[in-house]
Amino acid sequence: MGLLSLQYRRPKKVDSETYQQRREGLEEAAEGSVKSGVSGASSGIPDALSFDRIINGGTCPPLAIRDFMNYLVYVEHAAENLQFYLWFKNYEKRFAEAKGSDIALAPEWTQAMEDEVVAKVRKEQVDKMRREPAATAAIFKGTDFEKQPCDKKANPFNTPPRSPNGVSEDHDTLTTSWEVMTSGGMSNAQSTSNVSARTQAAEAFVTAGARLPFTIQPFHQEINRIITSYLMDGAPRQLNLAAWEQRATVQALSHTTHPSAFRILFKSVDSALRLQSHPNFIRWSICNGNLPRVWFARFLGIALILIGFAVAIILTLSRAGRGYRVLPLIAWVLGMSTLVAAYKGMCVVLHGLHHRHVRPWELFTQDDGEEFGMSNMESFGSNNSYEDEPWVVKYQERNIVRKIFDREIWIQEPALRQIQDTIFCQALLAGLVFGLIFMAVFLAVPGGHFF
Repeated sequence: MGLLSLQYRRPKKVDSETYQQRREGLEEAAEGSVKSGVSGASSGIPDALSFDRIINGGTCPPLAIRDFMNYLVYVEHAAENLQFYLWFKNYEKRFAEAKGSDIALAPEWTQAMEDEVVAKVRKEQVDKMRREPAATAAIFKGTDFEKQPCDKKANPFNTPPRSPNGVSEDHDTLTTSWEVMTSGGMSNAQSTSNVSARTQAAEAFVTAGARLPFTIQPFHQEINRIITSYLMDGAPRQLNLAAWEQRATVQALSHTTHPSAFRILFKSVDSALRLQSHPNFIRWSICNGNLPRVWFARFLGIALILIGFAVAIILTLSRAGRGYRVLPLIAWVLGMSTLVAAYKGMCVVLHGLHHRHVRPWELFTQDDGEEFGMSNMESFGSNNSYEDEPWVVKYQERNIVRKIFDREIWIQEPALRQIQDTIFCQALLAGLVFGLIFMAVFLAVPGGHFF
């Protein structure tokens, strides 16, 4: 594969604010679910590394779907989005392959039904938000805690405020049921029986103001597990959802187990993966060295540049011929190229071999011989916390020198090597321009002839 354009730029890091702006812009531009390949519009991501290509298994390590999952677990801490996404895609396929008689028991959740429920839920939230200040004011009326008119602030938004962990704070209607469900040890909800999951889900339906679903509908028990694993507050893999999204989805699931009942949920998860996680994953994967190695490369680049200046100054002040002042060009080119590449997360030595450092969680395999990361690919299980995994302590005990020269592995994905080749050429070009400029400056300076 050839090089990309020398004007290539890595994908920019997408933070929460940028993601919200992208999502709002997308929703304004088009109605319905996020279109396939939206992430391809992100600058710096070639079609060969698109979101759909990764999900469909069309890429090689370190950009395979399992690498994406590990990134979400250990770096972005949002693996539940991809876990739910993969489950839903599999569920859609299995539902379509079910018997016709079973499918007939679970009618489609139409867009009109969804709009009606969403409007109702939003209206109830707005009414509650309006009632609460009035009730609070009545309690504190005549006391020192009474709010003055200037303290009152209107909330022009229909969506509720969000807490630091991303979950909506205004979920009074759901709070009671979720607290009841979490009491008694929801930390191990993933191991509860189907009976327990059914009981917890039933409480969620009742509290959300929905009818209890028909148990004869297909995949009913599986839907109960989804509610207890991904929807409820305190769930082991709770999704980052607003209160109205939670409640509207529960109401839809009380009506049918058809995949269309997850329309709101899937749209939120899909956009988070495409517009935020995927660009950040590509940007992160371009870095071929760990953090200690990248900092080492930066210091090495600065040292080479300083050495180049020291040699240039000595040669200029000496009686050496003017032609010798070209020698510092080598140090300047190497130093600046190393520094620019390190700034973009790359080590030029590793790149020369098309190698990358093995990730910390890849260095140590599980004692039982199971392939590392397999549990993260499962739809149901414990939370995605990794602080107690054995590799964490083992990696922390490694000294800095060993981390700098950690194990290496060959990069299999051709598109990633192409991106890294382009960045290396950009760094080399920057080093050459930098070196030529200062070489010309020192060549123009008269010799000192001091020694």
